[in-house]
Amino acid sequence: MASKGTDSKIDKLSALPNVSAASAKKLVAAKIDSVAKLAKSTSSALQKAGLSAAVAGKVLTAAKAANKVTSAAKKAPAKAKKAATAAKSSAKKTSTKAKAAAKKTTAKAKKAATAAKSSAKKTSTKAKAAAKKTTAKAKKSAKESPKKISKAAKTTASKAKKAVNDAGRKGGTIKVPKSVNQMDWMKRLRNR
Repeated sequence: MASKGTDSKIDKLSALPNVSAASAKKLVAAKIDSVAKLAKSTSSALQKAGLSAAVAGKVLTAAKAANKVTSAAKKAPAKAKKAATAAKSSAKKTSTKAKAAAKKTTAKAKKAATAAKSSAKKTSTKAKAAAKKTTAKAKKSAKESPKKISKAAKTTASKAKKAVNDAGRKGGTIKVPKSVNQMDWMKRLRNR
C-alpha cells in the first residue's frame, strides 16, 4: 500500500494531460515525483521509467507548459507589488511637487494643490487595489487549469503595467509647464 505522500504525488502528476494514474505511479517510482522534475527530465529518462516513446514526448510537453505557467503565476504577485510600490513613490513625488507649487502661488494655486494631492491619493489607492486584485487573481488562477492560468497571468501582467503607466510619467513624455495655469491638474480643475 502506498503512503499518503506518494498518493498525493501521483494525483498531482496524473492531473497533467496525457499522464494516466499508471504512468504517474511509474514516474513516482523512478523518483520523478513533481511537475518541475518532470519538466526538467528527458524523453529517454521517461522511457527508462517505463513510459513509451510517444507518451514520454506528450508528457514532457505538457509538463514543460504547466511548469512555465506555474512559474509565471508565482511571479505575478511580486510584479504587482513592485508596480504598487512604484505607483506609491510616484504619488509621493507628485504630492511633494504640488506642495512646493502651492507655497509659491496665490490662494487659487493652494486650492489646486489640494486637488492634486487628493488625485495622487486616489492614484495610489487605485494602484494598491489593482495590486491586491492581481495578487488574488494570481493565487486563484494557480489552482485552475494551465490554460486559465496563462490567461490570468497575462491579464495580471497587463494590469500591473497599466497601474505603473497610470501612476507616473517617464522619459520624453514629461512636459514642463511655463505657469501653473498650464498644469494638467489646473486644467482639470477649471473643467469641473
